[in-house]
Amino acid sequence: MRSRYSAFALGRPQYLLDTWHPSTRPPTLELDPQVRWTRLEILGTTGGSLLEQRGTVEFRAGYRLGRQTGEQHENSRFLRVGARWLYLSAV
Repeated sequence: MRSRYSAFALGRPQYLLDTWHPSTRPPTLELDPQVRWTRLEILGTTGGSLLEQRGTVEFRAGYRLGRQTGEQHENSRFLRVGARWLYLSAV
């Protein structure tokens, strides 16, 4: 989750696509260069241990767009594929 947030903050859509599960991944992804991500707060997690194949991460991410500020609050689902966790969808 933190690496995906960093990819949003650094404007790296290819990393986001590479860490997105193929069953829900869009063919392309464009990030708005005007959005500045300012903070990430992990609110909770479920699953995700070494023996599990599924997990969730609830987070709140702050951003700025021009003079406006906002937050994205999401509970994200992840699946383990091999040794990697891939983003599946928002709950």
